[in-house]
Amino acid sequence: MPDPEPPFLARLLFAWVCFFRVLFDGRFAARALAARDDPAKATGLVTVLRPSRPAIPPPADGNAALQLLSILQREGRFVDFLQQDIDAFPDKEVGVAARVVHEGCRKALRAHVTIEPVRREDEGARVKLAAGFNADEVKLIGEVKGEPPYAGVLRHRGWKTTRLELPSFVGEHDANVLAPAEVELG
Repeated sequence: MPDPEPPFLARLLFAWVCFFRVLFDGRFAARALAARDDPAKATGLVTVLRPSRPAIPPPADGNAALQLLSILQREGRFVDFLQQDIDAFPDKEVGVAARVVHEGCRKALRAHVTIEPVRREDEGARVKLAAGFNADEVKLIGEVKGEPPYAGVLRHRGWKTTRLELPSFVGEHDANVLAPAEVELG
């Protein structure tokens, strides 16, 4: 039985990740090219993308991503802000709007998601990565040569979720509607 087709947002995120992995990781690019030419080699590519390890189980479908986007819209007008062409507005007005969006979205995230740094060290600290480090949690940048262990400078601590609690849908609900249109009567 073939694997079910992933939802669009999952494919979009996967394409984004693959783009940068191919661009900055020569070994990954070589495996991707080999998989393109010989689909039987694609299984090795999957282990490069996501090594087997215990993980937070993903949502059953893409509705969770849409629901979170809807919450960010409701609390912080996130989608409105991103869809607005801000080129015509002065920087001061954009800054004021960004503060409002930031406050609302931050409140929404804290209510539904726990986000923690991947690495606890301060940015700028020297770190060592042993063989078998989690490639999902640490992206190597700069001159990547040889095999682990690696030593380098932590440029970004990274972020990961440790809790995602979204409200349950009641009755019929179209998750694709992030915010309903509003019509004022009278």
